[in-house]
Amino acid sequence: MPVFPRVIASIAVLLLVVTSGCGGNTSNTGTSPKSENLGTGNKPRRVAVIISTLNNPWFVVLGETARDRAIELGDEATLFDSQNDTAKEAAHFDNVIAAGYTAIIFNPTDADGSIANVKRAKEAGIPVFCIDREINSTDAATAQLLSDNYSGCVELGKYFVESVGEEGSYVELLGLVGDNNTWNRSKGFHSVVDRYPGLKMVAQQSADFDRNKAMEVMESILQSQDDLDAVFCGNDAMAMGAYQALLAAGKADQVRVFGYDGSDDVVTSISQGKIAATVMQYPKVMARTAAEYAHEYLANGKRDFEQKIPVNVDLVTRENIGDFTGFGRKE
Repeated sequence: MPVFPRVIASIAVLLLVVTSGCGGNTSNTGTSPKSENLGTGNKPRRVAVIISTLNNPWFVVLGETARDRAIELGDEATLFDSQNDTAKEAAHFDNVIAAGYTAIIFNPTDADGSIANVKRAKEAGIPVFCIDREINSTDAATAQLLSDNYSGCVELGKYFVESVGEEGSYVELLGLVGDNNTWNRSKGFHSVVDRYPGLKMVAQQSADFDRNKAMEVMESILQSQDDLDAVFCGNDAMAMGAYQALLAAGKADQVRVFGYDGSDDVVTSISQGKIAATVMQYPKVMARTAAEYAHEYLANGKRDFEQKIPVNVDLVTRENIGDFTGFGRKE
């Protein structure tokens, strides 16, 4: 071979070696070496964790647990915050698909509005595992891990009647109107409480699962509803916001507040007698399981996932508070 072609060939080999050793992930969430995490088709296993909002400690636990479990399993993982904005969620999906992620763990912002995003990922060959919130489709996501919200609020409704009695006035604070969790919880609660004509719902308003908005909504309601016995809130963030409004109005001791989630601050508040009860979801269980499913899909070729996988919940009251901690049961 002439000297010049031989030099070119040597340079090409050197460049190939150098560039192969420089490919890293700049994400600050932590990664695994690409040489050790190859999935199907010899692609690096890259898991995107897209969460509806990180403005709520419960969802922070959900997202960070999924990300950390994926990394523990040897996969790369990045956490994205949709800020309860469907446009931001769609942009995340665009970026994730373009960047070559190989699986998505997804907490949707909207049961109907998020379907198109999941379908785009599916068309790109990327499996999507929904957690906590569902989408209204049975052929888009690879699997959906969902708390049994209806049954949980049936139990909460029974305890509500035991605590408040068969007569009284109450307010309901709803979550996001586009989220099925909002309506499943409300329907479970009303399936019990509506059997008692003496229990009157004097106001029902959405506070979007947000603590500050719940405080504002509750403050407004208190201006026209002076004689209340209870507040049923579709999540714990709203329960804490409602409690703050009641405390400021000097009514925290006479109005019982009920939540849903099992967040750390509400578990503490139940032990202190400030909140009456909540329903414990298990975000760490859902998140870890979803990360393990994504790993099984990518690393081991597993495909036979159930479409909807229910995760049990538990009623948490002052009587059994010793069994629980924030976001789960004591070990």
